[in-house]
Formats: sequence, structure tokens, C-alpha cells
Amino acid sequence: MPPSATRRAVRGTTYRPSRANPREAAPPGVQFSIFSSPLGALLLAASSHGICYVALGHEPRALERQLRETFPESVPTEPRAPLSHWAAEILRLLAGAAPTMKLPLDPLGTSFQRLVWEELRRIPRGATRSYREIAERIGRPTAARAVAQACARNPIAVVVPCHRVVRDSGELGGYRWGVERKQALLNAERAAAETSRPRNS
Repeated sequence: MPPSATRRAVRGTTYRPSRANPREAAPPGVQFSIFSSPLGALLLAASSHGICYVALGHEPRALERQLRETFPESVPTEPRAPLSHWAAEILRLLAGAAPTMKLPLDPLGTSFQRLVWEELRRIPRGATRSYREIAERIGRPTAARAVAQACARNPIAVVVPCHRVVRDSGELGGYRWGVERKQALLNAERAAAETSRPRNS
């Protein structure tokens, strides 16, 4: 069953209402900034409604080129206002920390993709789920392959944690921003979760 037009907050994130047809057009007025991170360059882009694209890579110019290819009609520009406040939160997530603020998201995708991405937000920090488990949780038990494709097309790295989805065997599988980064993210989350876990006196 597709998500309702009014989106609920999921693990520290708010969504604006869905477009009538998510395939219609990219969000207008996309602005972006590129930051340094422990996992390479971090590109953060936002529309007037919220974060629409987060990517990791080695070369900032390559990330900017990918952004422009993703939103060719939006003419991405350097931000009129800094995006550093949101970037600071994403850098915390990269280090495995728990969310501390609500990040408004505006991902471009189909209703099915957005349903998958919302379910990814429910995976506990440092834990993993298989593509089949995600398919079952959204009420589409035969759609594991479509879930994998939705993960591969996730436009918002880390905040929408497709790195927490693995194969049935437990193997990491693929990752849009590199399997090494996927492993590093999981390691950081598990270490941070272990550190924050209450210890018996």
C-alpha cells in the first residue's frame, strides 16, 4: 500500500507531501555545497523543500557532475544560504552517531521507492536487514529485487541508510557509493551503538 500524501516523521526526518507524480520533474532551485568527510567528499544538495541529494565520492567535480546529471532541469547552483547546519548533522551520522535533529527530505522517486526508503529509516543504527526482509515489511514479499533496485537508486546517502541492507547470506552486496564505504558506515554505527549502550554496574 503506497504511503499517504502526508508523510510522518521517521527516525528524526520529516518529508514534505509526495508529488502527484514523482517522475514529473526535479525539485526547483536546487542548491548544493561540498564538504570534506572521513569517507571522502560529501555533496549535499537541497531544494526549497529540503534535502534532495547526498552523495559520497573521491572527486568533488565528479560529484557535482553527477548532481547536474540527476537534476538537469533544476540548474544546481552554489547556495545563497549555507547548508553547513544540515551537513554537520550528516557528518555526525557518518561517524555512527544517533540523529539529533529533524532533517527535511525531498527525495525524487516513485511511490514504491519512497516507501522502501522510509522503511530503511526504521532499521536500527548498526543493524542490517536483507532485501527480502524489507520487501516483507512493506507488504510486498515477492519484491526483493525491486527493493534492491530502490536501494541502488536512493539519492540521499547515509540519511536514508541503504548501507544497512544486505543480501540474505549476510554479505554486504553492492553500494552506490562503494562497498568499502558501506562497511565503514556499518562499523562506525556498531562501534557508536556499543559505546552508548548502558553498562551493568
